[in-house]
Amino acid sequence: MEIGRVGVWHPMVGQAPAAEGRRAAAEIERLGYGSIWVNEGYAGKEPFASAAVLLAATERVTVGTGIANLWARDAMAMAGGAVTLADAFPGRFLLGVGVSHGPLVARRGHDYGKPLTAMRDYLDAMDEAERMLPKSDCPRLLAALRPRMLELSRERADGAHTYFVPPEHTAQARGILGTDRLLIPEQAIVLESDPARARATARAHMATYLQLPNYVNNLRTLGFTDDDLADGGDDRVVDAIVAWGGTEAVVERVRAHLDAGADHVLLQPLSPEGPDLADAVAQLTRLAPELGL
Repeated sequence: MEIGRVGVWHPMVGQAPAAEGRRAAAEIERLGYGSIWVNEGYAGKEPFASAAVLLAATERVTVGTGIANLWARDAMAMAGGAVTLADAFPGRFLLGVGVSHGPLVARRGHDYGKPLTAMRDYLDAMDEAERMLPKSDCPRLLAALRPRMLELSRERADGAHTYFVPPEHTAQARGILGTDRLLIPEQAIVLESDPARARATARAHMATYLQLPNYVNNLRTLGFTDDDLADGGDDRVVDAIVAWGGTEAVVERVRAHLDAGADHVLLQPLSPEGPDLADAVAQLTRLAPELGL
């Protein structure tokens, strides 16, 4: 699977009307990005179906799930969905599986309980399901932030997909994963050189994530305090999570992740009024030549 060094993570590629998603995916592929990732939010579109729409609209780009929620489907359904796409689009589908977050899992009527145990048991069931399904070549990544989930990504998967992390976390994750596992972090970006406007866009994006314990606890382990994380995050937190400025600032952040051990970096362009697919593609267009795509 050849995905290059830079891909795209954006909620609206999979969640927008299908015609818009197809056009955006085709343009992202034309620009030279190596992957496109679809998410699974509460009350959103189904990620395997969204991935199929984007794969059918493109010719070469890889599509990944970032992430498919294990609480949304049993292990046989997860494995079957991955096999279906890997068979239909050989070498072009990456399965990202995750435990999501306690508040969102509760809304689905489940007990978040012990997420590491849930993931381990789910992988056992997936392995059993895969023995009954046609063989496929579909890399499996786990959504991981903390050391124990990263260790599980090393032991039971092909690597990890990390989200809402600075390059310092990428270096730590690589140390845990070792050299032979994929590490694919997401990096939010804003092509805006005015500090006040850029940080306002970043804080609007970060507001929801700073209410979720998984992300907050991970940032604490990286040295950020509760005061740093309060009220949408101070400038140090914002600048660590969101790369803003001109194209050179984004290129520098991508390079920082790669130097820290990432195999592939997923750019998520942010927009002042919230997720905007057209604006995201415009930012990606400006960046493509600077990234050497």
